[in-house]
Amino acid sequence: MRSVRRAAEISQADVASGVGAADSTVAGWELGSSVPDQEKLPALARVLGQRLDDLFPRSGPPDLTDLRCDAGLYRKDTPPVIGTRSDGPVAGAEGGIRPLKDKYIPLLAHAYGVTVDELKHAQKRSAAKARGEEVDDEGASTAAEKSPRTLAEKITLLLERSYPAEGAPGDAEIAAAVNKYAGSQVITAERVEALRTGADETTPPPIVLEGFAQLFGVTRLYFEPDDAVAQQVFEGLRLMSAAKSGKVGRVRARGLGEAGLPADVLSLLNDLADKVAHATPDAND
Repeated sequence: MRSVRRAAEISQADVASGVGAADSTVAGWELGSSVPDQEKLPALARVLGQRLDDLFPRSGPPDLTDLRCDAGLYRKDTPPVIGTRSDGPVAGAEGGIRPLKDKYIPLLAHAYGVTVDELKHAQKRSAAKARGEEVDDEGASTAAEKSPRTLAEKITLLLERSYPAEGAPGDAEIAAAVNKYAGSQVITAERVEALRTGADETTPPPIVLEGFAQLFGVTRLYFEPDDAVAQQVFEGLRLMSAAKSGKVGRVRARGLGEAGLPADVLSLLNDLADKVAHATPDAND
């Protein structure tokens, strides 16, 4: 956002005026100390002379909340659109609690600048998201990616996300690294394979888990049955994947999962992303 504004020779004051925010608020957005409401993104794109999807690209099709925000509308703006006293119908549909009444659908589609079919598909995505699923472009439900729960899932995720293609260590290498950490043979390649594939669901000794953590560069708590810690590691790996594919800007603008990363960690990652963008100005930030 900052690099685009500077390239267009637009002042922070002009951006603030164009989106209805204070100068200090815009400065905070550019520093990464705060992020704009999703409803503000269309106005930001207009002020900066950019297409919304170019400035803040989204991965995957939109849900109901995305459509509303892409139209620059807050939920409180929707009652006059559908002729109700409150935004309850819209809030319920966005949360996947109950679908919109048929009479509301064309009214919202017109206000959001989309077709009726596009709004219906977005409603399916909102409902599926509430169930922990995803919906493809045609509205078909698919299983959503979730943070790992079992030891096998956790090991597999690390191998898939932390190493380049065909560069992940094999079972024998993992066993050797753990044994080196322990100072004696505490695990075999066969046991590693059994744990990785889920054939062995028993919990290995703490020294083995510590060796895994040392090898993969994660907290020892990741291998404990603590969903919150596993979720944070999972979100961190998602951000790493986004960085590798040039989508850091999307993650920063539109957020991570429900658990997300702690505010101080996300702030640090934003600072790192700024440094990467400065060092490689052609990168897709």
